[in-house]
Amino acid sequence: VQLVESGGGSVQPGGSLRLSCAASGFSFIESRYVLSWYRQAPGKEREFVASITDSGGSTEYADSVQGRFGISRDNRKNTMYLQMNSLKPEDTAMYYCRAVVRNEYWGQGTQVTVSS
Repeated sequence: VQLVESGGGSVQPGGSLRLSCAASGFSFIESRYVLSWYRQAPGKEREFVASITDSGGSTEYADSVQGRFGISRDNRKNTMYLQMNSLKPEDTAMYYCRAVVRNEYWGQGTQVTVSS
């Protein structure tokens, strides 16, 4: 299993970004899994951001991003997304994609910087 994040960058407060996590080595349609986004700011521990499950696509969000971020997936592209709106400086972090498919897998991360 490989996970490759993209879409990070620098944005002003109030702006938006969409992160992507392209997965290979398993199928969104045929597998049982939980996909998640985590983030880690400098000097802080990695924290949960959002998750989405396989069948039914149930979602969960951290309180800090509820109502601003949206997690989704495209089964045909085997890709997960994180739409981030109303970004704040405290959202600045390295964002990681995580997949639990029998075992746990992580991507390499994509940097998001929110600054004026």
